[in-house]
Formats: sequence, C-alpha cells, structure tokens
Amino acid sequence: MLQYWPLIAVAAVLMTVEGAALGGFAYLIQPLFDDLFAAGSMSGVAWVAFAIAGLFLLRAIAGFTQRLMITWIGLNVTTTLQTRLVNHLLALDMRFFSDNAPGALIERVRGDTAALQNLAASVLMSVGRDTVTVISLLTVMMISDWLWTLTALIGLPVMVVPLLMLQTFIRTTSRKAREAAARLSTRLDEMFHGVQAIKLNRLEHHIETRFFGEARSYLRHMFRAQIGVASNPALIDVVAAIGFVAVLYYGGAQIIAGEKTVGEFMSFFTALGLIFEPLRRLSNIVGQVQAAVASLDRLYAVLETKPTILPPATPNPITPGAIRFDEVAFGYDEAEVLKAISFVAEDGQTTGIVGPSGAGKTTIFALLTRLVDPQSGQISIGGTPIDTVDITGLRDTVAVVGQETALFDETIAQNIRLGRLDASDADIMQAAKDAGVWDFAEHLPDGLDTLVGPRGSSLSGGQRQRVAIARAMLKSAPILLLDEPTSALDARSENLVQAALERLSKGRTTLVIAHRLSTIRDADKIIVLDRGRVVEEGTHDALMTADGAYAKLHALQSAGIDPDL
Repeated sequence: MLQYWPLIAVAAVLMTVEGAALGGFAYLIQPLFDDLFAAGSMSGVAWVAFAIAGLFLLRAIAGFTQRLMITWIGLNVTTTLQTRLVNHLLALDMRFFSDNAPGALIERVRGDTAALQNLAASVLMSVGRDTVTVISLLTVMMISDWLWTLTALIGLPVMVVPLLMLQTFIRTTSRKAREAAARLSTRLDEMFHGVQAIKLNRLEHHIETRFFGEARSYLRHMFRAQIGVASNPALIDVVAAIGFVAVLYYGGAQIIAGEKTVGEFMSFFTALGLIFEPLRRLSNIVGQVQAAVASLDRLYAVLETKPTILPPATPNPITPGAIRFDEVAFGYDEAEVLKAISFVAEDGQTTGIVGPSGAGKTTIFALLTRLVDPQSGQISIGGTPIDTVDITGLRDTVAVVGQETALFDETIAQNIRLGRLDASDADIMQAAKDAGVWDFAEHLPDGLDTLVGPRGSSLSGGQRQRVAIARAMLKSAPILLLDEPTSALDARSENLVQAALERLSKGRTTLVIAHRLSTIRDADKIIVLDRGRVVEEGTHDALMTADGAYAKLHALQSAGIDPDL
C-alpha cells in the first residue's frame, strides 16, 4: 500500500473538494433568499446561480477523478493480495490441500479478496467524501443555529445501541454466507471435474438437488447478512424523520415569531436535508466493514497457516545415487500407512514396487519427494538424508510420470516445456519425438502448438501419458518415479507408452509402481508391500521361485483375476 500513498493523498484532496461542495451549496441558500429574493432584486441572482453551478461542476470533476483513482488502487491491491495468497498456498504442504477442497480455496482467493476490494473502494470513497460532506453541512447548520442542530439530531443517541447490535449480527451472518459460498464453489468444482461420471451414472438430478441445497443455504445466509446491512441506513432514516419533525415545529415557530429569517431556515433545512444521505452511506459502510471482516478472517486463517515441511537452514548438496529407506514409518492421524519399511533402490537400476491397494506404494513416492515427511526413520539419496538437502534441489533430481497426467489448458509444446522452462524449441521437439508425441502431433492441424484443452481433454489417455513422458524426458532428472503410468491404457496405447518409458528410464534410477506385473518383469529388483510392510524383495525369477506373496499375485493375474494391486 505504501507505493499508493501519493495517489491516495491526491484522491483525499479531491474527496474533500467533492464533500465540501454540498456545504458551500447549503451556505449560498441564505443570501439567495434573504438578500435577493426577500429584497425583490434579481441583480445578484446570476452570480449566486453561477457560483452554485460552479460548485456542482467542480464536485463532478473531483468525484469522477477520485473514483477512478480509488478503483485503480483497489484493483491493484486486490491483485497483489491474490498473488500473495497463491504464493503462500503453493508453499503449503499437501496435507493442507487434502483438508481443504479446491472450490473453497478458489473462493478464498477470488471471492474473499473481491469482497475486500469492494470494501476498500467503498470505504475510501465514502469515508473520505461523506465525512467531509457531513462536517461541512454540520458547520452550515451550526452557523445557522446550534439549537436547531441539536434538535435535528435528537433521535441519534436512541439509535446507538441498535446500531451496535446490528454490527455483531452482520459479522456473524456474513461469515456464514462466505462459508456457504465456499461450499457452493466446492460443489461446482466437483461437478465440472466429475461431469463424465455424472452423465454415465445418470446422476444429473442428484447433483442438481445437492447444488440447489447448497445454493439455498448460501441464499439464506446472504439474505440475512443483507438484512443487517440494509438496516443501518434504515435506522438513519428514522433519525432523519424525528429530526425533520422537531426542526419544523421548533424552527417554524421562531420564523413566525420573527426571530429567524426564511433564508436562515432554508439554508439550515437544505443542509439538514442533504446531511442524512451521507450519514446513510457512512452507516452502510459500517455494515459492509463487518461483512468484509468475515472475509478478512478467512484470508488471515490461510495466511497464518505455516508449512510444516521446511528446507534445512544449511542444506547439504545432493548427489544422485542409491535410494535408501531405513525403518520409515508414516500415517495419517490414527491410520498407519507404512510400518517401519526398509529397502534400497540401487543407483542406475529399475526397482518395481507392487502390492494391493492401500499397501503404501504411492506414499513412498510422496515421501521421497518430500510432499510429506515420515513420522520416523530416514530416507536418503546417494547417502545424503533428504531432509538435509534443499527441497527445490531434491525435486529437481526427480521426474514423475503418474497414472493421472497433470496437463494444463495450453499447447502440447507448452505442456512439455514445463519439464524445463528454459528449454529451446529444438529440445522440446526432440523430447516429443523420443516420447512418441510427434507420432500423433504431426497429424494435428497445429502440430505441437495444438491446445490440449482443460486437463488435456482433447487428447486420449495414451496421448496425455506420452506428453507427460516427454515432459519428464525434457527434465532429464537422474531419478525417475513411475506411478502405474499404463494402468488405465488399452493394449496399443500401453505398448507405445511402455516403449517411451523404456527409453526414458535408460541410465536412470527408476522406481516403478506396477499394476500389471508384466511391466516390471525385467526390473532389477521388485519390492512387495502388504499392509504397510515389505514382505518380499528380489528379482522376478527369485520371487517366483520363493512361491510367496508375489507368486500368488502373479498367479491370480495370469488367471485373469485382478488381485487389486
């Protein structure tokens, strides 16, 4: 905000001009009536008319300019806040994203910051302009008659307690409305992500009903909050009604008695009539502030959340080498996922990891890349514990190809470039050819410049996987993690992807989570997990000879029975 203070100062001057103009207008009413109209003279009317017109012209210019300035400042501050929020969110651990739905986070980044932007613009413009307006009009009223002024505002003390009670009500209902808005965004996020499953399972009516329920909840809470906000200016109108009646009786009697002039009364009455509108806006701002505080609380809750996975103060250099897990244990809350597992993935070799669902296979990858940290035990690469090296350096040494490919709504080339942002076009083309992407991209109208659509929706599953492999090839990291990259593909796509993976894994330390045991038959070592423990390890032939867990899984799969790997 500091860089905007010069603009805010200029805007404040313009607000003062805009606000004071109404006071000047009310002040000119007295001489218009007493010195000109009462005297039956038109000689000075033109001067007063031009003075009033000049005031309103000056007010228009000042108001237009300061509104543009405040809006520009508000939009820039909002963008800065949104960027800061995104930067902070990206620094948080995966556990945070497991506990918070994407829709709720979107609502915080977009909805809550937009609410603050609207508040900032309203507060700066209204408080600056309307406060000056009220002061200038009160000055005119006091000049006319201080007793009339006290009489006009006689109802204000009565409304203090109801106004204070309203603020608490507005803050509570606004917080509930923001929470309901977050739930609504979550439902929309789920709906758009799962639209295929919704259609295939004929869930349209169910989803519509659930969304309608959330929408009604949001509507109910938002309406209650708006009742509170709307009540603020309504109470000011009650004060205005009491004040007008009191002044008409008290002031009117003095005019009839000849104690006050018509010009004095008209000047006072004009100021009184004008003062309640800025008072209404100021009272409305109080309600908006309470509503925005709910958004501010939610934003602070995110900004005050600190990551638990932190780089060491003095990181050690990382050297590619054997990957070692020593008595590593990990769990979520009360659920144990890995129970003191130990194994070694040798440098430059391929190590397969198999086991039933829930055995902890994917968790191994999350631990190795420090998306999560173990509760106990140690993980090392090349003899260096990974919690002693810089996190960015660790992740630079690892390339991951998963079963769900993360593609963005950009071109094929741009998605490949994410593997190494400084890569040349020639590097990207080479990676596309090595991964088999060019085999299908050359037949597309725009080649590698073809947009892949939201989450790669315009590409097939096999094509998306080959783009992910090209990205990993471009990154050229010494460690490769493959998380069932062919499990959801048809036979032809699997062969194409498998060929690209073989080229990618050559010369790299590779860990493969395998659904089809045939894909890791030639692995240098196979680790068999069951219920969070390593129950077997060895080559395919050695494990088959041992006739243990791996052999049973192989027999089931050979018989066409899915052992739920």
